[in-house]
Amino acid sequence: MEIHYIGESNSVLNTFIAEIRDKKIQKDSLRFRRNIERIGEILSYELSKSLSYLSVSVETPLATKNVQLPNNNLVLCSILRAGLPLHQGLLNYFDKAENAFISAYRHHPNNGEEFEIIVEYFASPEIENKTLLLADPMLATGQSLVAVYEAIKKYGTPKELHVVVVIGSRAGIEFIDKHFPENTHLWIAAIDEELNEKGYIVPGLGDAGDLAFGQKL
Repeated sequence: MEIHYIGESNSVLNTFIAEIRDKKIQKDSLRFRRNIERIGEILSYELSKSLSYLSVSVETPLATKNVQLPNNNLVLCSILRAGLPLHQGLLNYFDKAENAFISAYRHHPNNGEEFEIIVEYFASPEIENKTLLLADPMLATGQSLVAVYEAIKKYGTPKELHVVVVIGSRAGIEFIDKHFPENTHLWIAAIDEELNEKGYIVPGLGDAGDLAFGQKL
């Protein structure tokens, strides 16, 4: 897997990452969603540099100009519900892409720290031989992404696979590296070193879904 650590270089991305982490600013759910969206836009721009391009002739009012335009058949797939603001950021830049959505959540069968990932819902166009962008804001243990990818594979094999993440842990990155195809690309804004005993990223930011849309039962 090829890792593209966008936050490794200083840019305005730092501002949006800092704000989604800040527990005072987090209280504004509208701003939290918008910052995730803006991070998605930055990751989209960086990802776009790796796509295939085709020369296309464009007619202006004065003349004709050949320009290089992306030539991939993109499918954007986000994990519900936390992935929705990130999905919108991707869609702002890849507005001609097809869209897919899949649900995944942690189930604690004994109300303890151990959990399993339940995947229940998947709505998608044809993904066979297309470029799949799999978006999830938080890459903690990596189990959710692997469970989701295993479910998606039953419906076809994408030509290219790009995973788009806002914040990930080292352990989660290592986990998906073992389970995803070798030619997978990971586009990530920030990497944290630790997971706590419950499998949450430290320092992280908390539960992205709750911060974006309110606490769940």
